[in-house]
Amino acid sequence: MNALVVAFLNSWRGLRHGARTERAVRQELVLLALGVPVALLLGPTLWVRVALVVSLLLMLAAEFLNTAVEKLCDHVHPGHHPMIGTVKDLASAGTFMAQMAALLVWVAALVERLG
Repeated sequence: MNALVVAFLNSWRGLRHGARTERAVRQELVLLALGVPVALLLGPTLWVRVALVVSLLLMLAAEFLNTAVEKLCDHVHPGHHPMIGTVKDLASAGTFMAQMAALLVWVAALVERLG
C-alpha cells in the first residue's frame, strides 16, 4: 500500500509541476474542467459521457508525456541537435493525434445529439 501512496504523490507532484510551468497543460486542464460538465449534459448515455471525458483525459496524458520527452531532451542535449528535434517532433505528433481523437469523439457525440 505504501508504494501506491508514493506513486500517487509522485503523480500529483508531476501534475502540479505541469500545471505551474506548461501553458499547454494549463489549457488542457481548463478544457477538462469545462468539458466534464458539458460531457454530462451532451452525452445521451453513460458510455458516451465516459468516452467524452476519457478523450479529454487521454489528450492531457499525451500532453504530459510530450512535456516529459521535451524536458528530458533539453536536459540531455541543451543545444540544438537534429535528432533531438526529430524526437520532439514525434512526441508532438503523438499529442496532435490524441487531440484529433478527442475532436472526433466530441464531434461524433455532438452530431448524434443534434441528429
